[in-house]
Amino acid sequence: MDRQYEKRKKMVYQFICDEFYVPMKMKEMAAILQVKKDDRQDLKEILDALEAEGKIHRTQKGNYIKGQANRLAGIYQAHARGFGFVSIEGSDDDVFIPEEESNGALQGDEVEIQITRGAGKREGLRQEGKVIRIIKRGTSQIVGYYQKNKTFGFVLPDNQKFLQDVFVPEEKSKGAVTGHKVVVRLTSYGGDGKKPEGEVVEILGHVNDPGTDVLSIAMSYELPIEFPEKVRNQAERVAKPVSDADRAGRRDLRDVSMVTIDGEDAKDLDDAVSLNVCDGYYYLGVHIADVTNYVQENSALDREAKKRGTSVYLADRVIPMLPHTLSNGICSLNEGEDRLALSCLMKINEKGEIVDHEIVESVIRVDRRMTYTAVKRILEDGDEEQCRIYRDFVPMFQQMQTLSALLRAKRHRRGAVDFDFPETKVVLDETGCPVALKAYERNTATKLIEDFMLAANETVAEDFFWREIPFVYRIHEAPDEEKIRKLAVFLHNFGYTMHVGTNEIHPKEIQKLLARVEGKPEEPMIARLALRSMKQAKYTPENEGHFGLATAYYTHFTSPIRRYPDLQIHRIIKETLRGRMNEERICHYQSILEEVTKHASETERRAEEAERETVKLKKVQYMKDKIGEEYEGVISGITKWGMYVELPNTIEGLVHVANMTDDHYEYIEDRYEMQGIHTGKTYRLGQTILVRVIGADELQRTIDFEPGKERN
Repeated sequence: MDRQYEKRKKMVYQFICDEFYVPMKMKEMAAILQVKKDDRQDLKEILDALEAEGKIHRTQKGNYIKGQANRLAGIYQAHARGFGFVSIEGSDDDVFIPEEESNGALQGDEVEIQITRGAGKREGLRQEGKVIRIIKRGTSQIVGYYQKNKTFGFVLPDNQKFLQDVFVPEEKSKGAVTGHKVVVRLTSYGGDGKKPEGEVVEILGHVNDPGTDVLSIAMSYELPIEFPEKVRNQAERVAKPVSDADRAGRRDLRDVSMVTIDGEDAKDLDDAVSLNVCDGYYYLGVHIADVTNYVQENSALDREAKKRGTSVYLADRVIPMLPHTLSNGICSLNEGEDRLALSCLMKINEKGEIVDHEIVESVIRVDRRMTYTAVKRILEDGDEEQCRIYRDFVPMFQQMQTLSALLRAKRHRRGAVDFDFPETKVVLDETGCPVALKAYERNTATKLIEDFMLAANETVAEDFFWREIPFVYRIHEAPDEEKIRKLAVFLHNFGYTMHVGTNEIHPKEIQKLLARVEGKPEEPMIARLALRSMKQAKYTPENEGHFGLATAYYTHFTSPIRRYPDLQIHRIIKETLRGRMNEERICHYQSILEEVTKHASETERRAEEAERETVKLKKVQYMKDKIGEEYEGVISGITKWGMYVELPNTIEGLVHVANMTDDHYEYIEDRYEMQGIHTGKTYRLGQTILVRVIGADELQRTIDFEPGKERN
């Protein structure tokens, strides 16, 4: 049988290789080769085998030709509706994979794909492909809802991109019962009609237990919750009070008046600020906790911090990068206590220009632990009680306010873009239930700290760029020209214009656009679309500038307690200051920074997604008892399946086209509108609309609206 199959395969391949062969589909080939209808499945299998071996491939029109197709490798991103996308490293555009061409690929898998259709010039036509093989599985365990049957169970995945339930034999259920949230390790990925199979490795708790919901999200993103014992023990050992030996060789700044300014509930205080004014110059000090003094390179603490990459801030908990012994203890710049720091000391003129600077190892002592609220009350509200309590610091805060405005004006002049989105703060009760949704307030105090941190980050980045030694930069590349042109076309529909150069756009154009829409109903929607047209910022050893900040030099220097890149560059800075950055150390950093920055960017994305999913879940929970209530919102998105409406409290829900019962509506793609066929009624982006809540699904993390009754 095998010999017969191989003989046929050889004959088909020779036929395709013949110089007189004309590219044709399988049906045409079968007719020429006189393959009977009953044997055509055999021909299909032979063609598939030749294609898998790379000897032939199908063109976009479905014709078979000799030679290997254009194959690429990338990461498969599944969609809840069955299809998927493959992101290719180094390419801004992903490849669409139809459901029938996914070849069993699951969310996060590394796959090899074949392009079946190239990108078209017509707007919206993207590359299309099919999965040839799975190179490496990206998911080894999933988190989900356990459902017990008599002799087995199923796990319904929380991640809606994992499209199949997981079968769990009873003996591998670990005693889980219906309603438990569990972590299940995959033992089989399924295929050929079989479901994936797995075994329960951890029961997180019952679905209704407080905290189980957020823990489930953390586990689904494989966020490390507990620190290994070795790491905890090392943190205890190194967290010793500052000694005379620690102070040796450092700039003693303990007599310099300085404060920390953070949120009320902040515990890891890693930055302090000082300011004095003399002879028309502002002498600004940004003092950052010297975490590297306690976290030595390649120690257990360092390896764990690198693995985590960043602290993660979820609705009801913080998953820190470093153990609390360090992050809330010796590395936290607590009031009245000696602390080791790296200080960026800047001399700034009345135009907001940094005319001189110095970066030093220091020992500091913070005078007061201030909150954003207290400083805001002093500077914005003139609160007499707060001014009395902090009377010794009020003049410094007023000078800081003046300097902050100078720095901000300078950034604005060069074209820096300020996306001022209201981030959601979820207020929970003691059981973890959301009781209020508030926007994080940006006020004079928060902007002041933001301006000072940006100044320090830019100063440090430029200093080390010109030293020409390995370093970690925070870059933000210029946006893709095609995306900007699409944005410009969209904006034209709203009466806004944006100048796009031949090959690039200047950040000033985005800045001008945001200024023109400020205060208008369409502002949030246009600002979001502009942001989505941008590329994501990332870490890299190569300095390529920061588009959004309109600066040629930028890094992350100011948060070594919660971001590994900051910790990494502190090491580089200290070795340079101490004269130890020799050829050997330069080679060392050149060899590791590519991988360090890539991993840091990945863990940052993971943290952002987990934080976003947690907020989405809490928003759904908040709306569950609001079914039937009406709200006024703004249309934030329009698709062929409906309209997304955002409420003032930042909650977004979908008005499905099926629930728009007063007419039959169709999506007008080129105008981003939903239009009634019979009434001509039109819904547009940015339009204010009354909606009624009709559904809130925790599993899908979605909120459904229907049009409300219009009020006279």
